[in-house]
Amino acid sequence: MEQTDRRDGRTRCFFRILLALIYLLAGVAHIRSPSGFLQITPDWIPCPQQVVLWTGIAEIAGAIGLLVPPRVIPHMRHAAGIGLALYALCVYPANINHAVNNLAIGGETASWLYHAPRLAFQPIFIWWALIAGGVVDWPFRPKQP
Repeated sequence: MEQTDRRDGRTRCFFRILLALIYLLAGVAHIRSPSGFLQITPDWIPCPQQVVLWTGIAEIAGAIGLLVPPRVIPHMRHAAGIGLALYALCVYPANINHAVNNLAIGGETASWLYHAPRLAFQPIFIWWALIAGGVVDWPFRPKQP
């Protein structure tokens, strides 16, 4: 294995663990403090309390799945990557709802300096989940001779 491949492997591992940590913390927040998430949930979502609870559980499960070594459960990281990518896609309407309707969380509204990067970063979270799960390789694909 070349030095570049090892560095790419460590980089990929770092970002996989970082994403798992982000989703683990977010999942715990969804379960322990659902009120802010409920406030940005669009009105057309049925049973919003249960949806927020299950999104927290999904985040925690995805985070754990990213950390399971392939030798323990083959394809678990792959499934977790796909699941978290789909999760990030499915919660995008709540982020849009929060921004477009300028919804207050805890009595405070956020400016577009918060909303614009958050909305722009959502596709990157989708890609990041796919990279972390080994579903796609770009930009970590092996160098061509």
